[in-house]
Amino acid sequence: MNASADNSPLRADSSLLRVEKGQAGPEELAAITAVLMARAAARTGADAAPAHRGRSTAGWRRLERTPGFRAPHSWQG
Repeated sequence: MNASADNSPLRADSSLLRVEKGQAGPEELAAITAVLMARAAARTGADAAPAHRGRSTAGWRRLERTPGFRAPHSWQG
């Protein structure tokens, strides 16, 4: 069986990066590509950090989400 060019994951007319807002020149696209490739290469080693580092919730509370009244005998202070 011969593999055709249509089955390849990357074709010549497909683009990997898309500019959502504004206009990026070739130099800017090359710079961001270099940064992304460097980050990807740094994570491929055996000493790569795990994807989940710990707690996913914030360690602080939003004060506007607490009830406005607390009873005088409440443990919440």
